[in-house]
Amino acid sequence: MPISKSDVLISFPLSRGGYYEIVDEIVDLTQSKNSSSICIANVHMAVTAFQDRKYASIIQRADVVTPDGMPLTWALRLLYGVRQERVAGMDLLPDLLYKAEVLQIPVYFYGGTESMLGLTRNYIESHYPGILIAGMYSPPFRTLSIEEEEEVANRINESGAKLVFVVLGCPKQERWIAAMKDKVHAVMLGVGGALPVLIGLQKRAPLWMQRSGLEWFYRLSQEPKRLFKRYAVTNSLFLLLIVKEFIRIKVFRRAH
Repeated sequence: MPISKSDVLISFPLSRGGYYEIVDEIVDLTQSKNSSSICIANVHMAVTAFQDRKYASIIQRADVVTPDGMPLTWALRLLYGVRQERVAGMDLLPDLLYKAEVLQIPVYFYGGTESMLGLTRNYIESHYPGILIAGMYSPPFRTLSIEEEEEVANRINESGAKLVFVVLGCPKQERWIAAMKDKVHAVMLGVGGALPVLIGLQKRAPLWMQRSGLEWFYRLSQEPKRLFKRYAVTNSLFLLLIVKEFIRIKVFRRAH
């Protein structure tokens, strides 16, 4: 039975279920010939969806939307009393690769640079020697033409891939997945933030920071110039939106 979704958090609902239930749901989707999309949602994505209705619609139409960060799980509990496990991309990626190796699910990597994909192949062949790598493709750093997109979809379908890891970063990867929905006959999910950590290009925050919801701060310390403005704006706006929603719910409940 497909997992259910929670009440809407700012702009989109999150999938409900334990971590391994969601892993199994994604694996089950690979056994279908249908096209499926998985969104691994974080604070940045939630705020972007609030500011961009088209982007929000993309997340709303996804088959599975997981809470990548602790702040989203805390917000669900605060607003709706929902206890939901964190389902982070950095945990999901290695677990799905393990499942793909054991169950012989062909995987494909789309996005990233040629050098990153080379490191990815080396890492996977070392840590998951029995896995079936259907293909890898580093697209040009520009918008693809309609003909090029069709060629990419055909290439992925002809490879036999059932699980496509998209490495374009948020929000570009979610938009690409939405554009390829029903064209690529596989499960597609964005792992732009998780893959560099998996293959050793970046370090992950210590466990205590992960559990405390401070993983963003660790990433900020690694890339301050790129991430300072993003985190300063998005984290503040996310907190404001959650507080406003909390007050709205309290007022509504008192009125009824």
